[in-house]
Amino acid sequence: MNLVCIKGIVFSGKGEGSEFIRLPWVKKQINEKMNFIPYPGTLNVKLSEEGIRAKRLLRRANAVDIQPVAGFCPGKCYKAWLMDNVECAVVVPEVARYPSNVLEIVAPTSLRDKLNLRDGDEIEIKIAL
Repeated sequence: MNLVCIKGIVFSGKGEGSEFIRLPWVKKQINEKMNFIPYPGTLNVKLSEEGIRAKRLLRRANAVDIQPVAGFCPGKCYKAWLMDNVECAVVVPEVARYPSNVLEIVAPTSLRDKLNLRDGDEIEIKIAL
């Protein structure tokens, strides 16, 4: 399995990821396709220029599609590991003007609590291509 390693800085979002993950159809698809029930929130990671370039590799990778209900956008999920050993998934919404320097990570538990993360902490995520 090929992996891309991306580093970034944890930051607080606007809570939109949390609202999205709470939607029953999103939760169901992540459970079925990624094999875990997502914690109702995302870990937001701001990428450097190097991280943005690495994120572009995801466009060519095998992704798990999240199919929307009417009125919502589709998304892609990628199997990942945070800080080497915490299984999770990167969610990339297919939304116009979605920031290229942001990654959103979901997991079965609060990643902030599990890894004692705060805004400004640097993290490393390995994403399966």
